[in-house]
Amino acid sequence: MSSKRSIFEEVEPGQAKPAVAQAGIIDRANRGARGAIRIWLMVLFVMVAAMILVGGLTRLTDSGLSITEWKPVTGALPPMSADSWGAEFEKYQTIPEYQLQNAGMTLSEFKFIYWWEWGHRQLGRFVGVVWAIGFLFFLLSKRIPTGWTPRLLGIGALGGLQGAIGWWMVSSGLTGERLDVASYRLATHLGLAFVILGFIGWFILQLSRSEKDLLQARRGREAKLFSMSTGLLHFAFLQILLGALVAGIDAGRNFVDWPLMAGGFLPPDMFALSPWWRNFFEDAGLVQFMHRMAGYLLFIFGIVVWNRARKSGNFKTRRAFDWVAVMMFGQMVLGIVTVMHSAPLHIAIFHQLGAIILWVLILRGRFLAGYPAEQSVRGAA
Repeated sequence: MSSKRSIFEEVEPGQAKPAVAQAGIIDRANRGARGAIRIWLMVLFVMVAAMILVGGLTRLTDSGLSITEWKPVTGALPPMSADSWGAEFEKYQTIPEYQLQNAGMTLSEFKFIYWWEWGHRQLGRFVGVVWAIGFLFFLLSKRIPTGWTPRLLGIGALGGLQGAIGWWMVSSGLTGERLDVASYRLATHLGLAFVILGFIGWFILQLSRSEKDLLQARRGREAKLFSMSTGLLHFAFLQILLGALVAGIDAGRNFVDWPLMAGGFLPPDMFALSPWWRNFFEDAGLVQFMHRMAGYLLFIFGIVVWNRARKSGNFKTRRAFDWVAVMMFGQMVLGIVTVMHSAPLHIAIFHQLGAIILWVLILRGRFLAGYPAEQSVRGAA
């Protein structure tokens, strides 16, 4: 029978050593190049945001129908000679926008709108190239963290879908039924752009912290605030779609009085078009009225969410929603100024930039509500 040993007795060289604790599933997973992928996504984020702004300028300058064909590869090269410019101009002269709105346009004027549309499409191609190079590099070098391949691949798939929807939108203005693109197709195109921007932004936030940190932070999730901020994000998305409908039919250049519309609360002849459902997409008064009312309701709900965020014990979460409230007020004021000045290009594009900033701030606030940042006891005071 072996004798008892002191707890201070050293283990002999030949004796077995105690087992070492094994790493958990999260620790054993491939962490990948989180920092490098995050930088790559940041580049894509800036490019997609620029794409949205260039698209807005393309719409505001009535340039979207200047290129009447969809050539994803060969269309990357612009006209290189006088003959090729003449050929492109002749194609434009066959569509209703030229015949009924821009008849008599000079070649120089055509080149102006052509370069805007070409630049928009070219930027889209460049975004696709940057995504493809980055994704293939990280995939082939096996530097993508565990579980992230479908997410990063999904961004590229949405980008490809966005290109197809872009042509679907443009083609609606070439059929002879209308002078401009269909407003609901424009809203679909812009909406998907914000969806892509939102996914990229969310992934950037997730990659800013390790999976272990995120798992721990999630235990402190403020469920009510997270749910309310999710609703606020969806509401803001609806308002963005309504803004696209306004832009699609130039509704922002009508009814320039505020807070009334043509002297009344309701715009005149709201349901003059037949069938009745067309008015929700094509009647300038009703479309702008919906955008106005949704803006007021969004602001009110935003204040409710902000008031709930004030009760958060996390300083960074409270501060994030402070910025949401400030930007929401600024965006509402900017929208009113845009309408009262009949949506001039330089003000309207700042209004669209404001939508991007507000979208990102809400996204960040939602993330911090779901994954509260670490803070000291002093920071919680």
